[in-house]
Amino acid sequence: MISVTAKLRYYRMGPRKMRLLADVIRGRDVARAESALSVLNKKGSPVLIKLLRSAVANAKNNHNLDTNLLRVASLTVDGGPSLKRWLPRAHGRATPIRERTCHVTLTLAPFEKKTKVKVKKDNKIS
Repeated sequence: MISVTAKLRYYRMGPRKMRLLADVIRGRDVARAESALSVLNKKGSPVLIKLLRSAVANAKNNHNLDTNLLRVASLTVDGGPSLKRWLPRAHGRATPIRERTCHVTLTLAPFEKKTKVKVKKDNKIS
């Protein structure tokens, strides 16, 4: 089975905030994932839409896959390096500020048709 990957690295947003967006589209087909992201009022939404479109373009151009049959197979958000800053506080103190970054990996795969197996139940009392 062919899977297509697109990566976003060193994005200036905390991984916890980006995981909230990742949970919305994980497991959905491409069209529903893009429409779900387009209505969300979050900073990372346009960036994830761009990453999703990049993965779809990779699937279409590099692997000749039908884009209508793709779904988000996996979407992982990992922490990247933090930028260390200092914020002046009262009485001459300074507190550390960590400006976090994240790495996002998006994998698309074609749908797998699942067949339902019917199990017959015996309602006889013996």
